[in-house]
Amino acid sequence: MDTLVGVIGRPHGVRGEVAVELRTDEPERRFAPGQVLREEGGTRLFTVRSVRDHSGRLLVRFAELVDRAGAEAARGTLLTAAVEPDESPAEAGEFYDRQLIGLRVTTPDGTDVGTVGLVLHLPAQDVLEIQTAAGARLVPFVEALVPDVDLEAGRLTVVDVAGLLDDRDDTDED
Repeated sequence: MDTLVGVIGRPHGVRGEVAVELRTDEPERRFAPGQVLREEGGTRLFTVRSVRDHSGRLLVRFAELVDRAGAEAARGTLLTAAVEPDESPAEAGEFYDRQLIGLRVTTPDGTDVGTVGLVLHLPAQDVLEIQTAAGARLVPFVEALVPDVDLEAGRLTVVDVAGLLDDRDDTDED
């Protein structure tokens, strides 16, 4: 399975080095020297020769880009990496979007709520879009609200606080 990991940006220097806009949480894994990346939807391959940080930007030299003209021509290319379906992130407690999408969502008492439809990567934090009978709900993907993710059981637990999974608020009393 191919996963988007970056976009080739502007050239840096005259020897084919390029800035890469990351689309992965594991740049050290996906852009390690020797890794072969593929152009999304295309046949071009890009072999990582070297990688370095330059003022907070990832600069990559690919074997196939030998000069500035080649680097400029590759600008905007979406890069994908082959990821095995059963591969997990290297860091414990981390998940790939594909592992979360489709999981059953329950409350701590076991009540079914819906399923995970999307994972949104927002600047402040990741957010799960949960499809419920009442429509889509956005739940920040933080341990206080999502204390348990059980991939083997195909479910995750969401703490049901007022207004998170439905439209009630704390002032609603029977």
